[in-house]
Amino acid sequence: MLYLTKKQMSAQVLVLSLLAYFGLLYIISLTVGKSNTNTAFFSANNKAPWYLVAFGMIGATLSGLTFVSVPGWVESTQLSYVQMVLGYAVGYLFIATVLLPLYYKWNLVSIYTYLRHRFGYYAYKTGASFFILSRLTGTSLRLFLVLKVMHWIALDALHVPFWTTAALSIFGIWIYTQKAGIKTIIYTDTVQTLCMLIALGVSIYVLYHELNLDVQSTLGWWKNQPTTKLFFWNNWGSAQHFSKQFLAGILIAFAMTGLDQEMMQKNLSCRSLKDAQKNMLWFTVALVIITMLFLILGVFLTAYAQTTGITATGDHLFPFIATQSGLSEVLSYVFVFGLIAAAFSSADSSLTSLTTSVSIDIWDIKEGTKGVKQRKKIHVIMALVLWTCMVCFYYLVENESVIQQLLLFAGYTYGPLLGLYLLGIFSKRTTRDEWAPYICVAAPVLTYVIATYSKIILGYDFGFFVLALNGGITMLLLWISGIGLPMYQGASPGKTTTKSS
Repeated sequence: MLYLTKKQMSAQVLVLSLLAYFGLLYIISLTVGKSNTNTAFFSANNKAPWYLVAFGMIGATLSGLTFVSVPGWVESTQLSYVQMVLGYAVGYLFIATVLLPLYYKWNLVSIYTYLRHRFGYYAYKTGASFFILSRLTGTSLRLFLVLKVMHWIALDALHVPFWTTAALSIFGIWIYTQKAGIKTIIYTDTVQTLCMLIALGVSIYVLYHELNLDVQSTLGWWKNQPTTKLFFWNNWGSAQHFSKQFLAGILIAFAMTGLDQEMMQKNLSCRSLKDAQKNMLWFTVALVIITMLFLILGVFLTAYAQTTGITATGDHLFPFIATQSGLSEVLSYVFVFGLIAAAFSSADSSLTSLTTSVSIDIWDIKEGTKGVKQRKKIHVIMALVLWTCMVCFYYLVENESVIQQLLLFAGYTYGPLLGLYLLGIFSKRTTRDEWAPYICVAAPVLTYVIATYSKIILGYDFGFFVLALNGGITMLLLWISGIGLPMYQGASPGKTTTKSS
C-alpha cells in the first residue's frame, strides 16, 4: 500500500480534475454532437477529417495501458518491446493496403458484415461475438488498471470503494458518447491524445534533468544502462526472441487494429479510402515514435528508481515516482491529467464500437426513431457490462504486468478472427458455415494445450506468438471443413452491404 505525503496530490484535487475533464468532454460533445441519428453515431456521416482521426487514434491505441505498463515493463524486458513495435508498423501497412480497400469496397459500417457475405451467417455472428468478447475484456483491463492507480494516488484516502469509482467513470463516458457516438469520439480523442503527449514530454524532461544528463553525456550513460538492449537473437526458445516478437507484432496489429471494430470504425468515418489510407500512414509513423518515447521514459524511470532506492516495479513504478517520490509537483499534476486522458481515450471509443457491433451484428437495428431507441438501450447495457467486468478484474487480476496479460489474452480471442479473415481474403475456399462457431471455440483450446505442453516438454515458449498459432489452427480447420465444396466465386457489393444495412 502506498501512503500519501504533503507533497502528493490530494484526493480533492484528483476529484476536481476528473470533474473538469469530464466537463470539457461534455462541452465538446454538445458542440459537435448535435445529430442524434444512428448514421452519425456509427460513422460520423462519413465526414470526419483524416488528420483528426489519425491524431485521435494514437491516444486510443496507446491508452492507459501503454501510459503505465510500457515504462514499467522496461525493467524486466529491457527494450524488447521495440521488436514488436516494428512488427506493428508492418501490420498497419497491411491494413492500409489490404483491409481498408476491402472495407470501403463493401461500404461497411460493421467490418464483420464482410464475413456474412464471404462465409455465411454463422461465421458472421461468430466473428462479431469474438470481437465483443475481446473488446470487453481489453477495455475493462485498461480502465481497471488506471482506476486502480488513481486509488493508489488518492481515492483510498477518502475510503471510496472501487466499484463506485468504476461506476462514476463509466457514467461519465456514457454521458458524452450517448448522443453522437463516433462523431464525438473523433474530437474528444484529439484532446485526450494531446493531454497524454504533454504528460509524456514533461515526464521525460523532468527525469532527464533529475538524472543530471546533458547532450554530451547522454550517449555514454545510455550505453551503460542494463535496460537498453533492443534486439534478442540468441535464445530461440525465449518469448523475447526477435522473430517471435516481430511476427507477433505484425499479426497483433493486423488483428487488434485491422480486425477490430473500434479502430476501423474511425477509419471508415473518413471521407474516402484515400483519406483513410493517409490516416493509417501517418498514424503508423507517429505511433512508432511515441511508443519508443514511452520506452525511453521507462529507462529513465528505472535508472532514477535504482539511484534513489525506490523499490516500486512494474505497473507501480511510474505512478510511484510521479506522485509519491516528491520529485516534482508539476510532474504529479501532469501525470494525473495524462493518466486520466489515457484511460478514457480508449474506453469511450470502445463503448461506442461495442454499441455499434451489438446494434448491427447482433440485433440488426435499422435507422429511424425505433432504431435510435434500440441503440440507446444497447449503449446503456454495454456500459453496465463494462462496469461489471472491471469490478470482477479488481478481485481477479494479480500484480503481473497488465499489458502482458492483455496481449496474451488477445492471442486467444483474436486468433479465430485472424483465421477467418486470412482464409477469406487470400483464398477462394468456402467452408461449412454451421461449423464456424465450433471451430472458432476449439482453436483457442487447442492453442492453449499446444502452447502449454510446448513450454513444459520442449522448453519452447510461444509467448505472444500464440496469436499466429491460434489463427493458423483456425484457418486449417476452416479449410478442412470446406473440402468437397465449390470454390468462392466472389460476389459484388450490393445494396445489402451498404451503410444503411
